[in-house]
Amino acid sequence: MTVDLAASEGPVLHGANGALYGLSDDGVPGDAVLAPLRITGISQKPEGGAQHPNGDALTVAESFFRNGGGHIQVLLQDDYARWPYEDLGIDDHLARVERIVREIAARPDRDRFVYVPFNEPDQIWYGLDAADPAEYAAGRDRFLRDWRTVYRRIRELHPGARIAGPNEAAYHARLLTDFLAFARREDVLPQVMTWHELDPSSLRDFQEHYDGYRAIEREAGVPPLTVGIDEYGNRRDLSVPGQLVQWVAMFERNKVYAQQAYWDTAGNLSGNVVRMNVPNGGWWFFRWYAGLSGDTVRVTPPEPHTVDTLQGLASLDAARRQAQVLLGGATGDAEVVVRNVPRAVFGRTVVATVAEACWSGYEGPHPAPRVLARSRVRVADDGSVTVPLHGARRMSAYRIVLTPAGRGTPAPADVPWSASYEAEEAAVTGGRVRTHGTVSDAGGYAASGTRTVEGLLSPAGRVDLTVTVPADGCYDLAVLYGNGSGGPATQQLSVDGGAPVTVTYPSTQNAAHGGRKELRVELAAGTHVLTLAAGDGEVTLDRLDLTARTGPPSTTYEATLAETAGAPSYDYSSSAGTGTGALVLGAGDAAVFDVYAPRDGYFTLVTHASAEVELALHGTTVTAAPGQPLRLYLAAGNNRVTATAGRAALRALEVSGDGCEDGVLVLGAGAAVLADGARVVDCAHAPGGLRLTGLGGDRGGTARFPVEVSRPGRHLLVVHYAHDDRRDNGHSYNTDVVSRTAHLSVGDGAPLRATFKNTWSGDDFWTLAVPVDLAAGANTVTITGAAGPAPDIARIEVGRVVG
Repeated sequence: MTVDLAASEGPVLHGANGALYGLSDDGVPGDAVLAPLRITGISQKPEGGAQHPNGDALTVAESFFRNGGGHIQVLLQDDYARWPYEDLGIDDHLARVERIVREIAARPDRDRFVYVPFNEPDQIWYGLDAADPAEYAAGRDRFLRDWRTVYRRIRELHPGARIAGPNEAAYHARLLTDFLAFARREDVLPQVMTWHELDPSSLRDFQEHYDGYRAIEREAGVPPLTVGIDEYGNRRDLSVPGQLVQWVAMFERNKVYAQQAYWDTAGNLSGNVVRMNVPNGGWWFFRWYAGLSGDTVRVTPPEPHTVDTLQGLASLDAARRQAQVLLGGATGDAEVVVRNVPRAVFGRTVVATVAEACWSGYEGPHPAPRVLARSRVRVADDGSVTVPLHGARRMSAYRIVLTPAGRGTPAPADVPWSASYEAEEAAVTGGRVRTHGTVSDAGGYAASGTRTVEGLLSPAGRVDLTVTVPADGCYDLAVLYGNGSGGPATQQLSVDGGAPVTVTYPSTQNAAHGGRKELRVELAAGTHVLTLAAGDGEVTLDRLDLTARTGPPSTTYEATLAETAGAPSYDYSSSAGTGTGALVLGAGDAAVFDVYAPRDGYFTLVTHASAEVELALHGTTVTAAPGQPLRLYLAAGNNRVTATAGRAALRALEVSGDGCEDGVLVLGAGAAVLADGARVVDCAHAPGGLRLTGLGGDRGGTARFPVEVSRPGRHLLVVHYAHDDRRDNGHSYNTDVVSRTAHLSVGDGAPLRATFKNTWSGDDFWTLAVPVDLAAGANTVTITGAAGPAPDIARIEVGRVVG
């Protein structure tokens, strides 16, 4: 793969990070995973629309816009309940359109909404994909009349409104030729030209579609319109970094906006967010994409416009003196040759940093991507730098960063021994191997190696996996699995036929919607057989990752690659440490780090800086002296940590630990004072064995927890909750789960409204962390419903943010 830094393609658009029904509620997904991505566009249903039980455009608008979101496309036909939409005539549709537009046009932020009058009209209502010319012409003429009617009515009610269309399910040159000619003649041109790319062949054909559309546009005498591919990708692509990079590369290259498709549930950014606040591998890829700055530059892959091959995109920011390459989609070794490296920007030597974002499943947490290599590389006489990539994995994405090399040598990358094993390649007893997520089964869910082991239900069901490890010690064992059994399921894990231990797998959306279970095993050097035998419920097995554990987890976040505010400068005079230099913060400048925590608990944070910096986290601020550890309480998933200073050169933020619970106040369900129908019941799967139920609802049940803390200040209130609220909309096109809400209040203070995403079953407990201010001594935390019933609660935990 070659990257030409001298061939600019224009400023980075960041247009391909959108999602259809990416948000379901205000707070789902959480702000901490939404804000870093700076999403340019989403598509949602009209407020109160009947197509889905949540994802209403106005409901999610506040959270989307406060987290840096761009525009919201409103799918006007999603006001209908059936799929395909019931055809009640254009007058019925027009009446609905009028109601929706009036509501949006009355808002002060009305111009951040884009109206989509019709969705997939080539297949729904109009039959515009008909092969018969007469049938096509009849449908076309009716569609164009209806388009004109609806378009003009929207513009009457909302002057200057942005309208998107025609929004076909696939690219149709025939329709677009007729549509543009008509729309230009009748003065009803959309402001955003939209269609969908929903087939693996799009990875091959999109460039031809885009170029063909621009030719049609020129022929029709239409000035270039903004292009939005408002549905892209298949199930097998979503959440998979190595697949996503192929789609994003071609959209960014052409400077079009694009949104991932909605195949399953709303509120998880099309499969890139686990639970409400936890990143997976796909999320980290989009975080990298959001971090590109400057101009994109030409990338030439080994096989352009080819399905499932190595593809990439790259940027050059001369002001920051950084070049970045994002790539993936192939297995094996590759060389990335960066040409025309400007000497005035980088000098004669650069530091090349290579990191990997793996596929962790749709529902598998992924820590900050691991740095695989740091090295000083001499710029060749021809102005090129070659960066090797060894042992690439097809489902992973990789980031290469080039920065000027200063004095010293970067610290070598800490890469522990690891190995991956496919479950289907083990000895399988009483189960079966299933293939899915291939090009020919693009609607199937992604799977490592495209195969999983399922059907391990009988007492004899088991998988025996032979592994070989290099040394005695503790190993992290991560199991990619699926559990669609309707509640927590178990298997029995044994090593070399020894005494088994029970492994409990939380529910996933279904048996193929993979999650990631993390365990630890002690192994002696040599070969062993790991056995996972059937327990209660069916667990599908995909891949097992075994990694040597060399100590408490530790991650170093480079300051020069952090999100910034203000106008900090970049100092590359030293290549020590991370090798990427320092970010020089002055008054009004800030660096925002996205810090991953595997669980709620205390972690150690250390700043590597020339002077004190202030760290802001969860609404409180603490002074960090250079090199001195701070004990801070982090929420499971992503945490936004903002660093400011009067004047300091900040090199990195180091975060370590497993999530210590020392000093955390834990109050079980039995500790609450209950009223108005709230009650405590036994629950084998709840932490502590009890759960609170009956909160909120018709009787307004409440629970009051006595919370005593030794020091005042900002705390995290972590709620362990469960609920499986669903709404059957009469069609099974998507998994229509809904969220519940609760009011949380401290003493007589105003209640905070918290949203709790569906946990897949009533016996699976997740956590939601809510920042609250507590006084020293006795406090009362009250929990009740905000609108309808609140979720069931097993316990709460309270930890002061600055421990």
